[in-house]
Amino acid sequence: MTSSSDAPMPARAAGSTEPGSLRPGGRTARVRAAVLAAAGDMLAEQGFHGLDLGEVARRAEVGKTTVYRRWGTVAGLVADVLTDMAEQSLPRSDTGSLEEDLLANAELVRRTLSDPRQGPLFKAVIAAATGDARTAEALHRFYEVRVTEWAPCVEEAVARGELPRGTDAAEVVRAVSAPLYYRLLTTDAPLDDTAARRAAGAAVAAARAGAFVRTP
Repeated sequence: MTSSSDAPMPARAAGSTEPGSLRPGGRTARVRAAVLAAAGDMLAEQGFHGLDLGEVARRAEVGKTTVYRRWGTVAGLVADVLTDMAEQSLPRSDTGSLEEDLLANAELVRRTLSDPRQGPLFKAVIAAATGDARTAEALHRFYEVRVTEWAPCVEEAVARGELPRGTDAAEVVRAVSAPLYYRLLTTDAPLDDTAARRAAGAAVAAARAGAFVRTP
């Protein structure tokens, strides 16, 4: 979605050595920002299989050894790209209206996926996740953060009596973005305001009808 509107990724346990997962400051933070920007550009331009750590280092104007030491593999770098996108996302809307909140979510997704850089980047990462377990895991974590950020919109609607008790808030949020991703990946139709409004409206209608109530 970037990105969108989500809370930061949770900090790792101390002592973990997974590449690209630290959040340093100062010069190291600037190096990370430059490398992730270069990696994002290459993903959007060439896809996952066109991503080369040496070329990323050249574009970011940092030492190749630095990139290999910190991220280790292409999958490790892509995982950190996704972490950074979650860290940079905006807070969710809180209008007090389920329709307006979910429309804001749909618009955010639409803008992200129709962006000339972000749209191709997401396509590349999604394609990579189908064949690379580590990329898939990073993508799952990324969307879990996004869904968790927006779920309170639905939970508050349940508390106000707008939706049935037992409504699965996470599933409602997923139902908003799912049609937009499907449109991106399977058609050449534009991702416009009408598509966003339709996606949000359908999710609200289904939720009110009880389609997302958890079953025992």
